[in-house]
Amino acid sequence: MGSARLFLEGLFHTAVAAAHPLGCLRPHLPAPPSGRLIILAAGKAAGSMTQVAERHYVEERGMAADRISGLAVTRRGYGCPTRFIRRVEAGHPLPDAAGLAATAETLALAESAGPQDLVLVLVSGGASANWIAPPAGLSLADKQAVTRALLASGASIVEINTVRKHLSRIKGGRLAQRAFPAPLVAVAISDVPGDDPAVIGSGPTVPDPTTLADARAILARHGLNVPPVVTQALADPANETPKPGDPVFAGTSFELAARPAEVFHAVEHAVRAAGYDCILLGTAIEGEAREVAVTQARLAFDLKAKERRAVILSGGELTVTLRGTGRGGPNQEYALALAMALAGAAGVAALAGDTDGTDGGGGREDDPAGAFIDATTLVRAGHLGLDPAAFLRDNNSTEFFEKLGDLLTPGPTLTNLNDFRAILVDSA
Repeated sequence: MGSARLFLEGLFHTAVAAAHPLGCLRPHLPAPPSGRLIILAAGKAAGSMTQVAERHYVEERGMAADRISGLAVTRRGYGCPTRFIRRVEAGHPLPDAAGLAATAETLALAESAGPQDLVLVLVSGGASANWIAPPAGLSLADKQAVTRALLASGASIVEINTVRKHLSRIKGGRLAQRAFPAPLVAVAISDVPGDDPAVIGSGPTVPDPTTLADARAILARHGLNVPPVVTQALADPANETPKPGDPVFAGTSFELAARPAEVFHAVEHAVRAAGYDCILLGTAIEGEAREVAVTQARLAFDLKAKERRAVILSGGELTVTLRGTGRGGPNQEYALALAMALAGAAGVAALAGDTDGTDGGGGREDDPAGAFIDATTLVRAGHLGLDPAAFLRDNNSTEFFEKLGDLLTPGPTLTNLNDFRAILVDSA
């Protein structure tokens, strides 16, 4: 199945290339202002987006370098060489002190903007962790504690970001609040199901339709124990976010430079060009990773029974409810559960990976992005004395695939459009 792996990895790289700022950002960049251009970027694509924006304004639009300032905050290992905009590499998924200091500088830059200036905000997945500005009374340790609890709970990205927005001085429209009345343009790469601007990067420049009560309900629904100061902050009206109709958004705009639907369209074209039917289940699939895997395995069996040569594609953002103590992320857990559900079915292989290049992990740049499986996965595991069910119970998918040599490790891709999953159903 070596050729299957190469084919599936090729589809993954097609998705990544379609989402890279080099190919998608320029058409969405606004005209230069008469005053200063202040570029504020955050997320896993912050470095690459800033790099493209710098070249565009200086080399293509002829702006003087001394009229451009700003700051790009990205995940550690995701930095790109920039000429004028300083970059900071900070923690993800847990925020850290570097992100805290960089966010304070970001807010000060936004506040410095005048009516002739333009604040250009470049947002991508990961911004919620990179831009960290707790409200009064909350420490960095408190924010880290609530982030850990949310990530372990199986909460969706919408739920996680609803809580984050109400424990922040930059998220949920508050960056626009700081820049007001200067004009502000936000351009984003979407990493969330549904491409909701209020969820991407926790919506720093757009009105927030969620409330403090919503955030409290999410913590209660998942039974999360958080520091008492977090509970107090979520009861404080001062931490409510600006809503639709607030005048701070009068001079703002928001555009998407890339979205999952467009990326999967490019992959679908590659699948059909290779002679396979393409079945796209959707780009906004959510749910527990192991449960989604079982459902999609049934579809693969169905196609196999009909002797169809096809690739099943799906995107979205799956979750894992942590019950064990192992290492892994949603894509690796999905792959492990899928291998078990397929039970070595001949002619079926699959790859699941996060397009940002890392899936769960400890926040290192060499964390795996996902994993590959085929008809030999369980057989090879048996030869090594590995019990896949035991690894799944312990949420230890990374170690399982590490021992098999089947981890997907592309390194930082400098973009982020959430999960990529492909199941190849072929003749045995």
